[in-house]
Amino acid sequence: MAIFATLKELFEALTGPYLFMSIAMRFLPGTIFEVIGNRDFRTLFSPSHFKDVWFGNFWAFIGPQVKANAETRVIPLLEGRVCNGQMGEEVTGEPINGVVLEIGAGTGMWADVFAKVNGGVSNEGDAEGEGEGEVRRRKGGNGLTRVYGIEPNPKSSATLRRRVKEIGLDGVYEVVPVGIESLNDPKAWDGRIEPGSVDCIVTILCLCSIPEPEKNIKLLYESLKKGGRWYAYEHVRIDENRGFFLRAYQRLTGLVWSQVMGSCRICRSTGKTLREAGPWEKIDLAPPAAEARFAMLPHVLGTLTK
Repeated sequence: MAIFATLKELFEALTGPYLFMSIAMRFLPGTIFEVIGNRDFRTLFSPSHFKDVWFGNFWAFIGPQVKANAETRVIPLLEGRVCNGQMGEEVTGEPINGVVLEIGAGTGMWADVFAKVNGGVSNEGDAEGEGEGEVRRRKGGNGLTRVYGIEPNPKSSATLRRRVKEIGLDGVYEVVPVGIESLNDPKAWDGRIEPGSVDCIVTILCLCSIPEPEKNIKLLYESLKKGGRWYAYEHVRIDENRGFFLRAYQRLTGLVWSQVMGSCRICRSTGKTLREAGPWEKIDLAPPAAEARFAMLPHVLGTLTK
């Protein structure tokens, strides 16, 4: 019976990405009609622009479900309760605090989590919401002084601003409507993020989509203070030790994926790129506990301390 269970698990892993893409395909006709209805023929005849609009419509539907699945990993990560890929009950690391960069903020999918942990996290005091996937708000900690939400898409950044007001982070959370390459350019936006000025960087399932990942991840590294921390939860390329078949299948799937899922790429060595961004004092980045052994979109989870 064990062999049948293994084959079933493998089949589900191999078909999972295609089932996910099939959901995205349902939004293709509606996106075409939307773009034509808006007489936006420039987008219609630009494959890259059209795929961005298409993916945006799909993500508005699927994003909340992705968040619900990821919260059991992301919330412990931001609270300092992750070590070597294991989500623990006790705070063993540093929670997010101080000046924070949220990369790929989108429409504010994770903004409410920032709001809830704003009071700080520690192992003392009464906890609120200790259920799985819930934020623990405890006494102690320094909290957030400033969050910069990096979102260059005009439509998404406008929605993000409204979201920030809804959850009560107005005055703490500032939307930065430019790409990573322009964070230090006061001509590109009404501000400037100096190198060595950031306490924490948060990247949640977004480095798969940024342009020039090696270059831009190094730029983000430069923005961190000495002792600053990078909190990451990302899907990555399958490791070599998992065998030729799975790696080849992921590459093949990636060719189809890139045509359907906007700028998302599934074969990036994001963990390696993060480790090589610059000198780190400490690296705690590992596959999450209980990750499916045949996962076509394996993840890395953890923190890197400058």
